[in-house]
Amino acid sequence: MLSTLSRPKLRVFTWHIHGSYLFYLSQGNYDLYIPVKDEKSTGYYGRGETFPFGDNVVEVPAAEVKNMEFDLILFQTDENYFEDQYEILSESQRKLPRVYLEHDPPWGHPTNSRHPLNDPDVILVHVTHFNQLMWDNHHLTARVIMHGVTMPAQTYTGTLNRGLVVINNLPTRGRLLGLDIFNEVRKHIPLDVVGMGAEEYGIGEVLHPNLPAFMSQYRFLFNPIRYTSLGLAVCEAMALGMPIVGLATTEMAVAIKDGHSGFIHTDVDYLIERMKFLLDDHSAAMAMSKHAREIALEKFNINRFTQEWEALFQHVIDGDYASEYTKILP
Repeated sequence: MLSTLSRPKLRVFTWHIHGSYLFYLSQGNYDLYIPVKDEKSTGYYGRGETFPFGDNVVEVPAAEVKNMEFDLILFQTDENYFEDQYEILSESQRKLPRVYLEHDPPWGHPTNSRHPLNDPDVILVHVTHFNQLMWDNHHLTARVIMHGVTMPAQTYTGTLNRGLVVINNLPTRGRLLGLDIFNEVRKHIPLDVVGMGAEEYGIGEVLHPNLPAFMSQYRFLFNPIRYTSLGLAVCEAMALGMPIVGLATTEMAVAIKDGHSGFIHTDVDYLIERMKFLLDDHSAAMAMSKHAREIALEKFNINRFTQEWEALFQHVIDGDYASEYTKILP
């Protein structure tokens, strides 16, 4: 086996599904090849213009993918696995080492939903322990790689006496993303919303490279989401040092320590009172800021994140992943 130092960079083929996740994944020492189509349909956007991708994110015209050489295929959606691979990958490419990255918890029954992947030759990776816990994984080998984010140059000031919500398309995503909770809380707390489709609230989208400086001035980040994966916006806010206020559901229950790096609870009235406390006491918010940033440095460390992905990719390719890097879950 080649030593780590002498190995060439791995060539990973995947799709552009979640831009911010792809950006952080691209911080690793491997090349990511992504397909692009003229119509820019889902997964086929190419690099786009939103994220400052490096040279290791390489666009490939979808029609040319079959002619490329890759070391591994990374699926990120059901469509990638059940449809896209048969449309753009060659038969030999479909036999390469494969990883299925699951970004979400079950959208059906929260405990009885079987994951659509049921192939022991494909490694299943979840982005949170909560997601891994809730999915029925068919006794497949499964792995959790928690989010990683880069530490921004900006740091939290919290000088703006308002809270911030960072969610794309909140007005159309209903109770799941907490639209009703947001509407109730904003009756009592000054809140702004940033994200695609949020123009009716006065701000709209802020491009990812500009987001840290924009976010850092707000007193706290409010996450009204009832049930979804741990949002990268929460991780990014903690990296800035923003106190987080949110519901004690999903992975949020272990990502935030109530009264330490922010406030979490299932009682919205309690959260409203805690938001008022943060708005009234900037010094308390600054103390929580320190704790939030410390947790982000430890829990969402980008070096840990990319090293785990590099190790997983290499061991899947080497064929010895199952013995060293997985555990069997029911």
